[in-house]
Formats: sequence, structure tokens, C-alpha cells
Amino acid sequence: MESVLLVRHAESEYSARGLVNGDPSLRVGLTEEGRRQARALGEALSGEVLDVSIVTEFERTRETADFALAGRTVPRVAVPELNDPDYGDFEGAPLEEYRLWVGAHGSRVRIPGGRESRLDLVRRYARGFRSVLDRPERVVLCVLHSLPLAYVVAALGGKDPAPRMALVGYAETLRVEATALDRAISRLEAWCEAPTW
Repeated sequence: MESVLLVRHAESEYSARGLVNGDPSLRVGLTEEGRRQARALGEALSGEVLDVSIVTEFERTRETADFALAGRTVPRVAVPELNDPDYGDFEGAPLEEYRLWVGAHGSRVRIPGGRESRLDLVRRYARGFRSVLDRPERVVLCVLHSLPLAYVVAALGGKDPAPRMALVGYAETLRVEATALDRAISRLEAWCEAPTW
């Protein structure tokens, strides 16, 4: 890979209501506004040569890619390591409730009813982004979720994972060169070896 275009999915039915969804078997699609955002993303990407599109197992990333790449032949690969968190008992609950819980617990504490801690999650995201970096295609489009993108954006800016990460805007594109992505992933991997919370 030479460069990657990182994009959060467009507005979904849950995100519009401030709810969390970490179960890919639940169909949570885009809102009408989200479909508009995804079509606008397609217009913004119309001049880009894209060799592959990376999505997650969630409908909202696939649907965003469908609208953005309509009429184009771009191979698609799902990378489950970049899925949203397993929210456990917080599934379908307000995002703010989940964020409050995370802020009150260390990164090694497993989410109630879930399969992973936030430390496990950062490790998973680092593996997922490493697999993107190792792809043979030249230009990669990644349509992902806010949290994995927030970790990478922070690492690109020299910041480590924190209990509360800034939300990434819907369907906004960030181009990252391979060397910069490698540095960001290395920062996440180093943090996982010595987490600070």
C-alpha cells in the first residue's frame, strides 16, 4: 500500500440517535441523510483511482461504500479486526452511557457482557490497520467506524489512546501515506505494551 483514504461511514440509524451497535448481525443501515452523505462522498472520490475498498462486517460501512462507489468496479474486502467494539451489555444503549463506563474503568477491564477490554480493542485495531498497510494494492479506501479512526488520527498527531476519544465526522476523507500509517500503528502497538490507563 502507498496511501490510504480513511473515511467514517455516513450517518446511521443508531448514530443519528446517539446509540451504540457492536453486533454486526443487527441490521443498522444509513439514514436518508447518511445516504446523501455517502453519495456526496462518491462525488468527492470520483477523481481518485481506488484499487480496493476495505469495510467492516457492519451494514453501515458496506452501505456507505455502495453509495460512494456506485457505478465503479472497486474490489471490496471486509476486515473484521476494524469492527466497532463489542459493546456487550451496552448494545443499543446511549453512547454517553458507554463512554462514562469506559472513563471510570481501566483499559484492561472487560466491557460488561462483552468479549474484550479497551486494551484488547486497541490491539485488535492495530492488527487491522497493520493488515491494511500490508495490502499489495497502491491506493486503499477504508470505510470504517469512528473509534478505530479516532485512535489512528490521534496517533498520527502524536497522541496515545485515551478513555474518551473525539468522534470522527461522517463520510469525511483523510489521506494518509503508508509511512505515516506505519508510525501511527507502531505508536498504538507501543501503547498496548505499556497502557497508561
